[in-house]
Amino acid sequence: MDDIDEPLPPDELGHRVSEVFDLVGALYRRGLRKLEQGEAVEGVSVGVRSVLTLLHRYGPMTVPQMGRVTTLTRQFVQRMVNDALARGWVEATPNPAHQRSSLIRITDEGETVITTILGREHELNRQVGGDLTDAELRACKRVLKEMLRTFDHVEAD
Repeated sequence: MDDIDEPLPPDELGHRVSEVFDLVGALYRRGLRKLEQGEAVEGVSVGVRSVLTLLHRYGPMTVPQMGRVTTLTRQFVQRMVNDALARGWVEATPNPAHQRSSLIRITDEGETVITTILGREHELNRQVGGDLTDAELRACKRVLKEMLRTFDHVEAD
């Protein structure tokens, strides 16, 4: 095992993880700007996009469930759901498990909107250079998941 393959001491790890956070923040902001430069999908904010993506990938969910998954406040998620409801992209359906917390389901129109957005993102992501390997992307995901796990105890509300 080389020195490069050994776990970093906590002090050095802290500095290196900060560098990753800086890059992730810049990547997020630039990526959103680039996507916004493409053909506009009218009225889809980042928050509404998050709601549509969750429902597209995981099926009907309650607002509190979406808040926990995204680590956003229930109030913020509710505002995004209300925006999506107003556009006809989602609908509230009865929840057999909880009378006061409706299940939010994506509509056919919402599926069309999020499929368009995800398709645009996929085309952009295909342009990433660097001859990245599967192993490198798996390592990147592992690092980001560990960083995220550090904040599992942080509540959004």
